[in-house]
Amino acid sequence: MKKLFLIGAISLAVTGANASSPYASVLTTSGDRSQQLTESEVEPAGTSTTDDAIVLTDRTAQEIDGFGFALTYASCYNLSRMPESERKALLEKTFSPTGGYGVSYVRISIGCNDFSSKLYTLADFKGPDSDPLQNFSLSADEKDYVIPVLKEILAMNPGLKIFASPWTAPLWMKVDDNTNKNFKPEWTGRRLYEGYRRVYGDYFVRFIRAMAAEGITIHAVSPQNEPLNWGNCASMYMPYAEEADFVRDGLAPALHDAGLATKIYLYDHNYDYDNKSDGNDSQTDYPVKAYARMGDRFDGADLVAGACYHNYGGTVKDIEKTVVWGNYQEKELLFSEASIGEWNDGRNLAARLAADMNEIIIEPSLRRFRGSIVWNFMLDTNKEPYLPGGCSTCYGAVDLNASNHSDYTFNSHYIIMAQTSAAVKPGAHRVDTEGWWTDGLSYAAYRNPDNTGAVLLSNTSDRSITARVRSAAGNTYSLDVPPRGVVAARLDLDKDETTLIAGPADDDSAGPVRYFNLLGREVSAPSPGSMYITSRGQKIIYR
Repeated sequence: MKKLFLIGAISLAVTGANASSPYASVLTTSGDRSQQLTESEVEPAGTSTTDDAIVLTDRTAQEIDGFGFALTYASCYNLSRMPESERKALLEKTFSPTGGYGVSYVRISIGCNDFSSKLYTLADFKGPDSDPLQNFSLSADEKDYVIPVLKEILAMNPGLKIFASPWTAPLWMKVDDNTNKNFKPEWTGRRLYEGYRRVYGDYFVRFIRAMAAEGITIHAVSPQNEPLNWGNCASMYMPYAEEADFVRDGLAPALHDAGLATKIYLYDHNYDYDNKSDGNDSQTDYPVKAYARMGDRFDGADLVAGACYHNYGGTVKDIEKTVVWGNYQEKELLFSEASIGEWNDGRNLAARLAADMNEIIIEPSLRRFRGSIVWNFMLDTNKEPYLPGGCSTCYGAVDLNASNHSDYTFNSHYIIMAQTSAAVKPGAHRVDTEGWWTDGLSYAAYRNPDNTGAVLLSNTSDRSITARVRSAAGNTYSLDVPPRGVVAARLDLDKDETTLIAGPADDDSAGPVRYFNLLGREVSAPSPGSMYITSRGQKIIYR
């Protein structure tokens, strides 16, 4: 039997199995670790209604960019301590979209962070007035650790998105305040001198170009990590008015003039704005006030994509009214940092796993967030290395055994990012759901670019929950969510591999077929001999 699909002026004859065999690919982890990233296949069973099932609708919301980890110096240093074959296997399993989970987002710092080998910026010494950034250069942390790991990952996942944030400007750019303009070359606190706004914008450009010279594209930046934090081992205070002025007068024009398309995400700090005021000027609703102050009539205004948040203070519900559903809904949202550690029993899956899936992925996703990134990908079992003044009680998403570098343990942050990335692909859209719910269960659903569905489920209760999920294609899957556990399922995959063969155009009744590569990205001109997923959910070799 053959079916003809018209694509442009070419119809495709589909040969192979006549009947579709849909299934769901499921990853499960329980709070007691009896199941950890356990893979299974579930076939549709029975019918369902909104009374007894979670029903995925055709109502779409925001596009999804991806999920991932921060690659600090400490993370990359620990990866370098592993035997090469075992490091490559871990990175392949984590980041490859074909041989692994397909984690697709990472965060790095511009200069040092609290998990660097030392305190430094990329221009520690001011150059002449004709070129203040003459002494700009990447450090050993980047060149010997972060960049080699990024190159390894990019070879596995060329679609990886990279987000970069500075902890501080070069110290010679910092003043006590912009009223008295007393220069204060200190690692913590202080402010960016207003006369250096464009110079500091050019600093970002030089960083982006230096990374590009290494074959690494910076997808997005924030102007300042935790701009309301005066502490840490390195920091710079940047209230919303000063960040707005820097973006408007320095960063965005510098990126624009350099011909760069790098996105800018404002804020990059806590939901509760650290309950801060700058004098009498409250920092609540920081990004909203920054958008209003900067306006949109400046070079590079189109690069200001949105804002990003951490969860060390407050919850995402604190920003619902003004930031999520307020006057700037065209602006994107990104979750850019969370950590586990001694303070939140971070190695205890029963305590953290379901809660982290809720707080870091599901709840933000239901409120327009396009992706989520957690802090350190890997630390050792001694919580090292870290800088004095930074976090001495943090755990990594992966714990590397400090005594045996072939041995490592996955913590909650690794598991939620791996499971989510396996089910929800870059370019997916969140979809609304209707129907069944029970106490302790949280969930979010998506439609991938290849037309498969995806659902994330989190169970904060001490009982097992069986959730029936009906896909957009009408197939119902029964998914078991263990106590304190999480499930990620990709729905309506097809066990039948079909080969498409080009033939004369003689039937357009089925409409156009769209093609997606195995990274989940749409391809406008398929290459003969290459494998694709079609918009009809078929895995094909194009000929």
